[in-house]
Amino acid sequence: TFRRKVTRYIALSDFGRDKLAQSGLPLERISVKPNYLEWREAGSEAQPRMGGLFVGRLSPEKGVEVLLQALATLPAPQVTVVGAGPLEQQVRAQLGPQSLGFQPLPAVMALMQSAGFMVLPSLWYEGFPRTIVEAYACGTPVVASRLGAMAEVIEDGVTGLLFSPGNVQELADKIAWAQANPAAMRAMGQAARRRYETYYSPEVNYRQLLAIYEQAFTENHADRGSSQG
Repeated sequence: TFRRKVTRYIALSDFGRDKLAQSGLPLERISVKPNYLEWREAGSEAQPRMGGLFVGRLSPEKGVEVLLQALATLPAPQVTVVGAGPLEQQVRAQLGPQSLGFQPLPAVMALMQSAGFMVLPSLWYEGFPRTIVEAYACGTPVVASRLGAMAEVIEDGVTGLLFSPGNVQELADKIAWAQANPAAMRAMGQAARRRYETYYSPEVNYRQLLAIYEQAFTENHADRGSSQG
């Protein structure tokens, strides 16, 4: 069924495409189209930005415990955590008022626009985290694990910083550097916003999707013609 009945698959990243091919799907039938976000407000250049922000499910695979251990080694960590999950009580116990629990999207986007950087310490591959696109749309660079799609979407030193997955000290060092170099992080945030406009805006995504549909339509008719011939 998967080899003969599906004309075209869509993966969220090159990494995802390669993993699908490794699982047995035909590589030549897999197109790549990332997630997108409809968001116009990049944030004002004059708007003050401070500290880091984590947004996501508070669970082990998201690297929450790695983040908490890294923050515990820093003298004055300025990282706010947004989300709910099995580790929420642990996060609240350590971070107190910096743990905000679940927040609706408008509140999350407002926090991203005022954050100096976002932290994404996941221990698993991730498909294509929407939070990266949200951060880029807000002009916020991302500090993330050098793993899976994250290592592909985030350009180290350009749109954010990468660290080895699960490495507490390296994450702590990256957070400390980000806090100590706000001008450099703001420049990365500007690059992140440009990356959003180039690759992850609705207009770009719409054109990509139409192209994939047209390709599937053409291939499907070609396959039918060859089978009838």
